[in-house]
Amino acid sequence: MTPPRPMTPPRPTEEPRPTGPSHPATEPPPRPTASAGPIRPAVSGIVLAGGRSRRFGGDKLGALVDGRPLLQRSVEAVGSVCREVLVVLAPDAPEPDLPAGLAVPLRFVRDPEPFGGPLVGIAAALAQASEPVALVVGGDMPWLAGEVLALLVRELEASGSGLAALVSGERVEQLPIAVRVATVRPAAERLVGAGERRLTALRREIETRLVDEATWRRLDPDGRSLRDVDRPSDLADGYHGRP
Repeated sequence: MTPPRPMTPPRPTEEPRPTGPSHPATEPPPRPTASAGPIRPAVSGIVLAGGRSRRFGGDKLGALVDGRPLLQRSVEAVGSVCREVLVVLAPDAPEPDLPAGLAVPLRFVRDPEPFGGPLVGIAAALAQASEPVALVVGGDMPWLAGEVLALLVRELEASGSGLAALVSGERVEQLPIAVRVATVRPAAERLVGAGERRLTALRREIETRLVDEATWRRLDPDGRSLRDVDRPSDLADGYHGRP
């Protein structure tokens, strides 16, 4: 005959923990939350704003587009995908009013010579850039799409090139571009020192990743990222300024 199995004694019930001023209730620690705001790539944004605006006939960068100054729109677009923004101004130009709520640091850089051209401005800004990659845009490009700017950075980083540019039709666009600072800065300084002022000279010196039109137009079907403002009429119709 099998002897009866011993009974397991009941587990003691836990007394409820008293609460009150001398015995505060224990709460589980809060779970960590994701950081607010986007994580930006290690990119410096460069906005070229040191030109004469001769064809516009006035303060082009202060002209309003959808209620905001033209230059402000370019700065905001670059600031949405970069960790800092450098605005290049003519040597004696007043500092423009720019968005106070920009989520990244903003600094002004002075052209070393008045109206020396975009290559001079790029060389000056790259010398002060904090990040290994830079996005370069014109201050007169108020319809830049942040998605297209981010695409330029991705295409540059996925390649071994020192520069990435957009293709439109049979033309390689001068701006916007993405560049590797360590590669392009010495080339730009060397070209400027030799008297060169044209931005296209960089592509002769630097291996360039060309982003085909079908790829970037998926993000910007109307091609508004390429449109700049040369004349007051460009503000009304968004015309790019070439036939």
